[in-house]
Amino acid sequence: MSGPDFCPKSRGVRRGTALALVFAGVLAGAAATDCLPRAERGPAALPAAALGPNEGRPVRDADRTAEEVSRAAARAEADGKSPVRAAEEAVGRSGDRWGAVYDKAQYEQYAASLDGRYTGVGLWVGRTGDGRIEVTRVQSGGPAARAGIEAGDVLRAVDGWATGGQPVTEVVARLRGDAAGSKVAVSLRRGTRDWSRTLDRAVLDTEDVTVQNLSAKAVMIKVAAFTTGSGERVRAAVRRAPKAAGILLDLRGNSGGLVTEATAAASAFLDGGLVATYDVHGKQRALYAAAGQSTARPVVVLIDGGTMSAAELLTGALQDRGRAVTVGSRTFGKGSVQMPTGLAGGSVAELTVGHYRTPAGHGLDGQGITPDVPVTDRPLQHAETVLSGLGGVS
Repeated sequence: MSGPDFCPKSRGVRRGTALALVFAGVLAGAAATDCLPRAERGPAALPAAALGPNEGRPVRDADRTAEEVSRAAARAEADGKSPVRAAEEAVGRSGDRWGAVYDKAQYEQYAASLDGRYTGVGLWVGRTGDGRIEVTRVQSGGPAARAGIEAGDVLRAVDGWATGGQPVTEVVARLRGDAAGSKVAVSLRRGTRDWSRTLDRAVLDTEDVTVQNLSAKAVMIKVAAFTTGSGERVRAAVRRAPKAAGILLDLRGNSGGLVTEATAAASAFLDGGLVATYDVHGKQRALYAAAGQSTARPVVVLIDGGTMSAAELLTGALQDRGRAVTVGSRTFGKGSVQMPTGLAGGSVAELTVGHYRTPAGHGLDGQGITPDVPVTDRPLQHAETVLSGLGGVS
């Protein structure tokens, strides 16, 4: 497992899943993420023909749950207690699997991450087989890069807290902190040399779309999350790719984000038409790709268990419409829509109000997407082989 020091999953899978898919528009003045978003957080994605046996209940009870959570938070604040804790307990009692509560600062951080910004030091880390925490990527121009930290360095401690054997999400949370300008001390090892640096946290761009030319006939586009502008960046990457090149779209580890951006990304590969259907409080809606795009390039989509919400929405659209071959392992299975509810003290609850479905009507919540070519060993190499078979690799 790996993640950057802005990773929203540091709040846990439920909240992380609320990374965020903010829907194309506002409903009652509130943006939707997978958690209508988060609907992702999208974590979360959203959407409509056959609801699973448990999909109806959270939607039917959504208004009542919102009222109960709001009352619990208000009572706690009046009694001098934590409205966030009270709201979390109320969400837990509701049975809403993807419901989550954020205090004001946390929600502001979450909103910033959806805008493609985060507060951190510009490090991506992962755990090695022996439990060490290793730097897997350093953001160019960020505090870590300026301090001379490189990919492959072992991160031994954060502010004196030993990282060995600890969850990556906890390491990420400690690196990220809460405020730009605050300091964090890191201890590292490179080869046999131990060294330390004190870094100033800064507001950085998330760099959620990266492009790599694998050959004259294959371009890999990696999308880490669907934040503001990521859809257009995917479209631009496809437009710039050599005319004879196929596209390898890597959505592994993509925890979701803004549904509108996932829809925009789908428009890079679809000449209009349906991307997904979804329901909000029982009302059916749909998302459509923009018309006028080329559909000639071969496309392979790489997915795994970390592909969630809005990323699943995109995968399902390309798979159902026969536009791409999917390679990898089954996706996470988050297909619920969340909407934010303001609470006492400025905190926010994101509660499930609906579900989304692929163009063929498949619900994703708890099901995920099964790849056309299931592989766990060397998935990238398998994906390149498939793309070659489609005429997209030299």
